[in-house]
Amino acid sequence: MIVAGEASGDKHGASLARALKRLYPEIRFDLFGSGGEEMRAAGVETLVDAREVAIIGVPEIARALGKLYRAYRTLIKAARSRRPSAIVLIDWPDFNMRLAKKLHRAGFKIVYYVSPQVWAWRKYRVKALRRDVDRMLVILPFEEAFYERAGIAVEYVGHPLAEAVRATLSRDEFCHHHGLDPARPIFALLPGSRQKEIHYHLPLMLDAAKRLRIEELRIADCGLRNQEPARAQLNPQSAIHNPQFFDPQFIIPLASTVRREEVEAITGQAREGRAKQASGDAAEIDVAIVEGDTYNALCYSEIAVVASGTATVEAALAGTPMVIIYRGSEINWRLIRPLIHLDTFGMVNLIAGRRIVPELIQHDANGERIASEIQSIVSDPARLSRMREDLGAVRQVLTAREGSAAERAARSVIEIARVR
Repeated sequence: MIVAGEASGDKHGASLARALKRLYPEIRFDLFGSGGEEMRAAGVETLVDAREVAIIGVPEIARALGKLYRAYRTLIKAARSRRPSAIVLIDWPDFNMRLAKKLHRAGFKIVYYVSPQVWAWRKYRVKALRRDVDRMLVILPFEEAFYERAGIAVEYVGHPLAEAVRATLSRDEFCHHHGLDPARPIFALLPGSRQKEIHYHLPLMLDAAKRLRIEELRIADCGLRNQEPARAQLNPQSAIHNPQFFDPQFIIPLASTVRREEVEAITGQAREGRAKQASGDAAEIDVAIVEGDTYNALCYSEIAVVASGTATVEAALAGTPMVIIYRGSEINWRLIRPLIHLDTFGMVNLIAGRRIVPELIQHDANGERIASEIQSIVSDPARLSRMREDLGAVRQVLTAREGSAAERAARSVIEIARVR
């Protein structure tokens, strides 16, 4: 049984399912659990759809308790009736740790793949992990030592995205496929993989995009439109030397757990709002929604605005400079912030051990600040160069191990499953 409840977990679960089948062709696998489209495509029967349970925030979880409880009962019942030889829980800690407690006590073998971030907040949960998990499979180098000190059986398998994030199309092919102009720079907006993240982040990102386009109009009005762009070093196939640099096009790479209509509802509202503005200060923004092609989107984006989470690692592996943002409801912020033991939030900064890309969290996350940070980055070649070097160092850390993280995880799962 494989249990994932978010877009990143769906991706990791699918890779694990494929690795199991590839490494052990003599075994007939019956794979089931919770996940999304990618796990289904990899042959996992999803009794619970990850799109229905990808929920964040205390009030939001409270309102969705019925839905979450039904998912919990569905998986408990399936485990009891189908008796899986191992249960793999992927991230999603508030749900999966409860599932681990129940199923481990019932005698099931529990493998936790992609650690809950107990080293960052709510450290007391490590006691429950020591009690309920047979093996912890971690994807960040520093997590292995943390769990060893806590007395938990742990294996560092490497990051599942390290070998996955790469361009599979040329820039021209990517742009042609998604109706983009290859001569213009691409700015990516990644608002998250949950409905509430889209609700809080996407309007801020669209506001920043509008401000950047208004800035373009002001530059044009000042007669600076055709000057050579100040920035000089980005992706080899980017549009950095094009005189249209200050005329970016915006894309939204869609997470697998997000419905297109949810995003279109917000981008449509933004367009309607702009239509009502006075034409003298409004800037038209065409935002392309990119489905099923996030890695090419990141590889060919000059810069990205990314919601804090796995997508920051994907952007780092693509070598894409970024601004990290995160915002939630005020009540969530007041309840959760005191439990966090870190001063930095972005995963890429945590891996680097210092802040290599800017973070705009909660009250600092607004359209004006986002646009200002982007302008500051893209107009400073030295800062861009340092950021790209730092992102390259993060990629080196994550790709230091040979082979596939999914394959190493698969071998560990089979090892646990075969223990009598």
